[in-house]
Amino acid sequence: MLKLEAVQAFSAIAETGSITGAARRLSISKSVVSERLAELERSLGAKLVHRTTRTLLLTEDGNAFHARARRILRDVDEAASELAERRGTLAGPLRISAPVSFGILHLGPALYGFLAKHPAVELTLDLDDRFVDILSEGYDAVIRHGPVDDKRVIVKRLALSRRCLVASPEYLRRHGNPKSVQELEQHRGIIYSNRGAADWRFHIGRKLVSVQPRSALHVNNGLVMRDAAIAGLGVTLLTTFILHTPLKSRALKVIDIGAEPEGATIYVAYPQHLRSSAKIRALTAWLQQCFGNPVHWEGV
Repeated sequence: MLKLEAVQAFSAIAETGSITGAARRLSISKSVVSERLAELERSLGAKLVHRTTRTLLLTEDGNAFHARARRILRDVDEAASELAERRGTLAGPLRISAPVSFGILHLGPALYGFLAKHPAVELTLDLDDRFVDILSEGYDAVIRHGPVDDKRVIVKRLALSRRCLVASPEYLRRHGNPKSVQELEQHRGIIYSNRGAADWRFHIGRKLVSVQPRSALHVNNGLVMRDAAIAGLGVTLLTTFILHTPLKSRALKVIDIGAEPEGATIYVAYPQHLRSSAKIRALTAWLQQCFGNPVHWEGV
């Protein structure tokens, strides 16, 4: 008889491309993943995975079984979600990824209340500023600050967020306050390296204009960008969910160059096969309520 955990292990191997990735996704050891794969192969009487010293590939039988396995696991998940919804309870694992800064400042505090309300949910939260692949890395959902261009997933808006051009009062005293896009290009910029300087876009009339400042620092984390700006290293463009506190304390000052920075939106994205997941629907509604409309960090 096939065991569901063995099918889950095989599916995780197929989608992550490795025993290690499957173990990480399932939060179990690599040895357990290997044992479950071997058990499944014995039960089916077929070799599903071909391993070499460097790669792991599905066999022809493995590819055929994976298509069925995905449907089996999706049906099980949907059945469990339906029963949970009927009982009015949510339970089981939920693995999500989110940007570091947003996770620390806003997502974490919002999730504490969600978990208190649904104690049977087993949440794994990975904070990472890179753009993770929701399907190959096994996430149930990802939180993104910015557009999600992936037709394989469902995308829901959680909150709108403005961005502001800022610098410390000391930096502006030493280097002057830029009054235009042209003057801004002469200043030192603290730039989010996951997007690069092309991320500095401003609305001038109906046009969207990109600005290329001189680089003071490239870094892939918004909190480090904020702190570098407070230290007077240069000018930076950040979302208000990071700037709320330093703007209130006047550690940073908004710079007006006569052009509005391009805004950003916070989204939740999840695989198509989880469209009926009661946990994800409940999480999305909870976060939308917690962040508010307008969002609570926009009072700057």
